[in-house]
Amino acid sequence: MDFKRIVVKVGSSTISNQNAKLNFSQLDALVRQLVDLENQGREMILVSSGAIAAGMGELGYAKKPVSIPEQQACAAVGQGVLIGIYNKFFREYGAKCAQILLTSSDLGNRNRYLNAFNTLKTLIDHGVIPVINENDTVVTNEIKVGDNDTLAARVAGLVEADLLINLSDVPGLYNGNPNKKSDELKLISKVEKITEEIEKMAGGKGSKVGTGGMETKIEAAKIAVNSGVVMIIGPGQEKNSLLQLVEMAENKDFDFGTTFLTAKDRLSKRKQWLNFNLAPMGKIIVDQGAAKALVKRGKSLLPGGIVDLTGEFNSGDPVTISDGKQEIGKGIVNYSSDEIEKIKGAHSKEIGNILGYFNKSEVIHRDNMVIGGDKDEY
Repeated sequence: MDFKRIVVKVGSSTISNQNAKLNFSQLDALVRQLVDLENQGREMILVSSGAIAAGMGELGYAKKPVSIPEQQACAAVGQGVLIGIYNKFFREYGAKCAQILLTSSDLGNRNRYLNAFNTLKTLIDHGVIPVINENDTVVTNEIKVGDNDTLAARVAGLVEADLLINLSDVPGLYNGNPNKKSDELKLISKVEKITEEIEKMAGGKGSKVGTGGMETKIEAAKIAVNSGVVMIIGPGQEKNSLLQLVEMAENKDFDFGTTFLTAKDRLSKRKQWLNFNLAPMGKIIVDQGAAKALVKRGKSLLPGGIVDLTGEFNSGDPVTISDGKQEIGKGIVNYSSDEIEKIKGAHSKEIGNILGYFNKSEVIHRDNMVIGGDKDEY
């Protein structure tokens, strides 16, 4: 069995009707397939949208409200409704589920990140299927951008999943807009590397019920494949599509949906956390010599290679690293922006004389850094 631990993400549009109320047939079919896969000996985790849609039906909204407080009110009502329905269906099929609500800040905090992993691992060990959703009652930005796609990818990396299946209202990634009929339109069945061309293929926003679009699914795929997780975008409303997608992945047929293959080097869990869960507080710009040392030789960043910086940040904050043209990495700094401004371009041996004290030789140690630059460019 190549894919033992599987994260499944389902969007609002897949489990809702056009009138914004939940589609019980779809929910029933989804749960049955999840339990079937668990009965095969797999470990299943569900990341489910739908709380706002469920609350919309309860509060009488015909379409998604515009204001954030109204959306959060819908989520507050809908979260209880949604997990109640999931719990009913799971128990009917002899399985158990548990609700976990997360925000981006939960995964950005190292202790809470590890606590989330421990909780999810314990639930899996006890045969319970976690049902994860973003805590839409308290967050704002996540509601605006539809970040459950990204959340699912971050969760897949967190739990060290083998496979992430993103069930959508579209069959996969097309080479054009699937809503516009064209003889040249075709489904991209396999993506070995997410290039700029692949990113341009992503269309606009999704349906009027969901908040995510293909752009967020491509961003999620970047996180998944760099975390060593195969990701598939597939149709969520086709009969037994989840079972078919898992079987396809096992057989490596790639004839259904769009499969994103993993990158060659899987990031460690710590570097996944650093790269995908921390919002940068500033930017450090390095010269070409330092960029080459970072990208090709995996070196730490020393003050001598720094030519400029932007933003205000403290020691221990995450920052992006740029070569002046493009972002090449991300890391946690040992010095504040004020301190780096004073020591940039200097030799490490001079730090003590310049600042009057000494912390580390490196501005960013390689163990606290993730480099994503293209080695062929240096």
